[in-house]
Parts: sequence; C-alpha cells; structure tokens
Amino acid sequence: MDIFLGSCAKEPRQIILDLDVTDDLVHGTQEQVFFNTYYAGYCYAPQNIFCGKHLLAVKLRPSNVDPAAGALSELQRVIKQIRLQWKNVEILVRGDSAYSRDDIMTWCESQTGVDYVFGLARNSRLIQMTTVTQSKVKEEFEQNFSPVVSFLETLFIPDEELPQLASELINNSTWYKSLNYQTRDSWSRSRRVVSKFEYGAKGTNIRFVVTSLTTKKVPPAQLYTQKYCKRGEMENRFKEQQLELFSDRTSTHTFAGNQLRLWFSSIAYVLMNALRSKCLAKTELDQKWCAE
Repeated sequence: MDIFLGSCAKEPRQIILDLDVTDDLVHGTQEQVFFNTYYAGYCYAPQNIFCGKHLLAVKLRPSNVDPAAGALSELQRVIKQIRLQWKNVEILVRGDSAYSRDDIMTWCESQTGVDYVFGLARNSRLIQMTTVTQSKVKEEFEQNFSPVVSFLETLFIPDEELPQLASELINNSTWYKSLNYQTRDSWSRSRRVVSKFEYGAKGTNIRFVVTSLTTKKVPPAQLYTQKYCKRGEMENRFKEQQLELFSDRTSTHTFAGNQLRLWFSSIAYVLMNALRSKCLAKTELDQKWCAE
C-alpha cells in the first residue's frame, strides 16, 4: 500500500479497485483444501484486490467458502488506508457477479466518494422486465439481415450457407438499457441495473450489471463498455503472478504456511511491478512483464 500510494506525484481524481478470486489448484493433502465444482479441482481460492497493475491485497482462502467471503473487510481495510493519504479521490469498486451482495453495496453507498459496478447474474424476473428491449434488438438485426440475404441470393444460388455468409457481413445488434431493480429478499433497496442485449445469427446474449453510478453521470453503454468490461485486464495480473512468480506454489501442508508463500510471491510481484514502472519507464520493456 505504501508503494502504491507513493506511485502518484499528486492525488488522482479517480481510482478503480478490482475485486476478484482466482483458483490455486493443489495436488496434495494441504490443510483446508476442498473440491470446487466451478474450477473442477481441489484448490484454494485466494481473494485479490488490484488497482491497475498494483496489487493491494491478497488473502488465501479455502475454496468451499462463498466467493465474496472476506471481501468487504479487505475492501474496508484498503480504502481506509487510501483515505488517510488521498482524502478526495473518487473510488470505483469493480467485480463480477460474486460481489453484488447487499452488505458490500450498502457499505459503498454509505461512503462519500465510493461507487461500485458489479456483474449481476440474470434471472427470470430480469429477463421478463426486459422483454420489450429484447424484441426491439432482434427486430433491428433482422431488418439489417434480410436485405443482405436477399442481395446474396441475386448473386449466388440460394442454399443453406447464404444466411451464415450474410451474418458474417453485418454486425450484431447491441442495445443497452437502465432499469430499477430490487431482489425479493436479499437486497435492502432498489438499485440501478444496466442491461446489455446483443442479438445476432447465433441468438441473444444478455448481460446485467448493478451500479451506484447514476444515468446522468454515466450512460448505460459507457457504463458497461468503459467501466465494467475493462475489469478483464485483471486476468493478466493473475497470469503474471502464477506463471512468472509461482503464486500457486502452495504445496506446504499447513494453511498458514501456504498463506506465507502466497505473500512471498506477492512481494515479488510488487517489486517486479516497481521495476517495470520506475526503472523501465519509457523503454520498450515498460509494458512487458520481464526481459528474456
């Protein structure tokens, strides 16, 4: 945290904190190892917090706990440290649908200058609330699709491959929409949900995110594409840690010993990131993880 807070010459206007869990597959009889059906193996499930390329927190956890277990306390600890130095920075907390929990969102809403955007698992109520938009995005695609098929039929002998060819010549139709939504039991209040509808030759793809950011501040399309989707970059941080710095080498028997090993790997990551950002700045190696 000290290295992160010292990385900026002045207080930034906004920072984004990414929450995520990764799998750490094990192959022995380590303490607190369980089979996880999502990862299809025996593993740990470390909880991580990143800000860009800066690792701010990493906590080893057994894989049989709730995906969001311990996330709020880690988030509170990190934000408390940030606020000691940066009083006015706007903080956006970002994560997948595992973190769209009422306690996390309620705490963020109670803090000045802290917002969130989390994935939200779709359900029958959300699908029903957006049936009109689903119909409109399908209609738009078909209106663009039919003339292309008709044109191709004037050039080629009509066959079953022409629709596939036509689908490759036009873009899928994509719409975004905001709505107010509250779960029946688990949420204490109604919240803004942004839905993404994409319709193409392969059918409909519907995604949802929940956020504290207002429509006036961030419109639906921008919220999804610019604020939420970029969280995928965090996967590269996991790869750097596991493939280059052996964060998954948690092969000692005790849980505490494996947490210590994970911290050693994390210290190595922080040092390598400092080398990259400070010593290799403005060189061809600036954006690379390490030299050959």
